[in-house]
Amino acid sequence: MSFNVIFDKQTKKYDSPVLVKDIIGDNRDYVCAYVNKRVRELTYKVDKDAEIVPITLAERDAKPIYEASLRFLVAMAFHNVYPYLNIRFSYNVSRSIFVQILNEGIASNGAMVKELTKEMQRLVDLDLPLERSIVSKEDAFKIFTEDGYEDKAEILKYRPEKTAHIYTCDNYRNYMYSRMVPSTGYIKKFKIMFYYPGLIIQYPRPEMKGEIPEFEDAPTFGRTLKRAHQWATATGCDTIVGINHRIEHDGDIDFITLCEQKHNRQLCELGQMIEDDKESIRLICIAGPSSSGKTTFANRLRIELLSRGIEPIRISLDDYYRNRGDYPLDEDGKPDLESIDALDIDLFNQNMADLISGEEVRLPKFNFKTGKREEGRLLKVPLDQPIIIEGIHALNDKMTKLIPSHQKFKIFIAPQAQVNIDNHNPLSLTDLRLLRRIVRDYQFRSASAIDTLSMWPSVRKGEFKWIYGTQEGANYVFNSFSSYELSVMKKYALPLLEKIDAESEHFPVAERLIRMLKFFDDIPDKWVPCNSIIREFIGGSCYQED
Repeated sequence: MSFNVIFDKQTKKYDSPVLVKDIIGDNRDYVCAYVNKRVRELTYKVDKDAEIVPITLAERDAKPIYEASLRFLVAMAFHNVYPYLNIRFSYNVSRSIFVQILNEGIASNGAMVKELTKEMQRLVDLDLPLERSIVSKEDAFKIFTEDGYEDKAEILKYRPEKTAHIYTCDNYRNYMYSRMVPSTGYIKKFKIMFYYPGLIIQYPRPEMKGEIPEFEDAPTFGRTLKRAHQWATATGCDTIVGINHRIEHDGDIDFITLCEQKHNRQLCELGQMIEDDKESIRLICIAGPSSSGKTTFANRLRIELLSRGIEPIRISLDDYYRNRGDYPLDEDGKPDLESIDALDIDLFNQNMADLISGEEVRLPKFNFKTGKREEGRLLKVPLDQPIIIEGIHALNDKMTKLIPSHQKFKIFIAPQAQVNIDNHNPLSLTDLRLLRRIVRDYQFRSASAIDTLSMWPSVRKGEFKWIYGTQEGANYVFNSFSSYELSVMKKYALPLLEKIDAESEHFPVAERLIRMLKFFDDIPDKWVPCNSIIREFIGGSCYQED
């Protein structure tokens, strides 16, 4: 039966199934393609009427496929040049991949960078095909065990399906839990650099229009990731298998309590830092990306400070929105509520300066129904009472330019997970927050998973523009991740994601999230404390307003 394919504004008739890459031609700038608006591999067989739109590295849907293919290439190059080394991938500073050498006493060096770059380029030039096969779980277990990938074999115990996928390239076998490019010749863009004690792999980013960004070291972020990794390895929670083992051996209550204690310890550290400098600190500024748990954290920090005889008050940045109609416009001509200029910066600065000086101030109150600012409470703050402000722009010095630096204590909050499916497949920090957002939006805003997925790109765009750059100026970075949270949120998130139709443009993202969640053992949410950050997303928080 014949069918028609529309590509590049032309329609062509085919009488038998045809690969996407044979339709669009041998353009190595294409990583994948939309087939009837759904992301497909270039090796996907088209067998019915379809419209094909190629996807380059300038578009976000290409990023997961290219990045997974690049990890495959790096692992293959290590296997060829250093077969005795075991490596682990994780996400790191400057939106890069960190390669950790697991062999004790061995660190990377300049010579290793040269050898790996040379081998990777050789593999790219050979243009070797990456071929996918479907095997039984038992056969996959044997293959990974034979190849020395015990971590990959072990995670198969938690895979609900009876089959598994394997990609083979020139007798090298691996699986990256992702679609892949057709051959090594497509993986042309990457940079490798020495970053003690491992390596940094950089790759093209959609927010850089498909180019590799300049490397920007981020010591504060790096230290946070290192601390997260240390805690995860010390408790055996650096892999999904390790998390499941803790649930199975310790029980739900002990494991939840263990994870919550990490947050308690951080709050104690923060409280001590603020108490030690309480004579100077007047503003406590809290910011972080979407779904970081800012609201619960701000409440818990307030309680921590109260326990130390410090009585902070909270002021919301949301009350300083300009009147509707006065918002700046984005590049599409729509009101940009993420912009710092949507807030009355001058009024906020003046109010904070007056309050710190001991003056009585009439605060504004923003009415979200009318879109206008109204008069709020009359406030006077004693000299020993700090002010907590929370919002995406709270760490931006433009918001508090009238306040001396020594009077500000800046806290950046985000979930910093250092968890892997296996050594070659790290969990995405962004996907973690996306899952939190999907669950929360459904629980409290009656929004479907598709609604959240549709707006997520604009949320991410605002984060890159306004939030991430403020992290390095923080006095403290609070890691809001709990190792048990995906085991709890699984029952909330899976039904929402499974509702997304296979032909939906959002299905590939939903499929990726489902693929991650399905490996986690379940934990009932009845044991989650009412003041836990996780309650902000699943419901039942003691801080939840009616």
